[in-house]
Amino acid sequence: MSQEARIIGDLPLSRSAIDRDHAAREQDGLLDALWADPATRVLPILDGQALLAAPDRLAFLAPDALPRPAVSVYLGRTVDDEPDAPKGTPVVAALLEDAAHLAEADWVNLRQVGHRLGARDAGLFTQALAILNWHASHAFSPKTGTATVPESAGWVRRDPVAGDQVFPRTDPAIIVAVLDADDRILLGSNALWEPNRYSLLAGFVDPGESLEAAVVREIAEESGLVVVDPVYVGSQPWPFPASLMLGFTARVAPGADPAPRPDGVEILDLRWFTREELAAALPDLKLPMRASIARAIIEHWYGGPLAG
Repeated sequence: MSQEARIIGDLPLSRSAIDRDHAAREQDGLLDALWADPATRVLPILDGQALLAAPDRLAFLAPDALPRPAVSVYLGRTVDDEPDAPKGTPVVAALLEDAAHLAEADWVNLRQVGHRLGARDAGLFTQALAILNWHASHAFSPKTGTATVPESAGWVRRDPVAGDQVFPRTDPAIIVAVLDADDRILLGSNALWEPNRYSLLAGFVDPGESLEAAVVREIAEESGLVVVDPVYVGSQPWPFPASLMLGFTARVAPGADPAPRPDGVEILDLRWFTREELAAALPDLKLPMRASIARAIIEHWYGGPLAG
């Protein structure tokens, strides 16, 4: 990654082809009208999964194909003409509690298919999962404990006692390709993963902390390495459950010890790889899924797609 080029165009879950139609969210009774409109298309979400119509395309339902759930969100309108949704079609995400009537359907998660979907469907699935995850975790007011009520077509919840609005939240996290003087890349194995899975180091941004400071701190905490020159390369939403991954490169500080020291709690192993060593380690060594920003950054450093 000698030119430190931004790679945002290569990030699967950063793609989108939908007009979020923000102004329409404030229309009274918008969701009622959309659920009554046969032209509306519904994106059902069950346990974080969506339906596939084809390997690279999501399935959408008509409003009368399923009972209206307690939580639904207006995602916006399509901007391209497609066989399953003409330009301007309104799309609503529906949070299902069960799907007995869709038991034989092909349910998949975003990690599995995000890189295969087109821009419209990747963006809709990512958006739907992020906002519905927020609804699931903010059913009660943090101030009064009262059950909150969805408003603004699903984009706000209100505390009916205090009158306060609760807005969706996104947790910023940095993810870093650490490089040494020989342009090797550092990959680590997390304690929660299978032993042969390796990825970039990452962590959440602390309150009151800049992204660059978070890069330096997280790398020091997880590897013992001192890094300098954090360079932003792109961002991608990661709604598992509510993160925005902010990609960086950084280099081991001149004169600093390049020997990584895993913290032994979160990170169990750390290894430097040349491009040749990483290619030779596959497929025994497992890399991040293709839908992830980690995979995109690693392949950008490598110079092309990697097997597995």
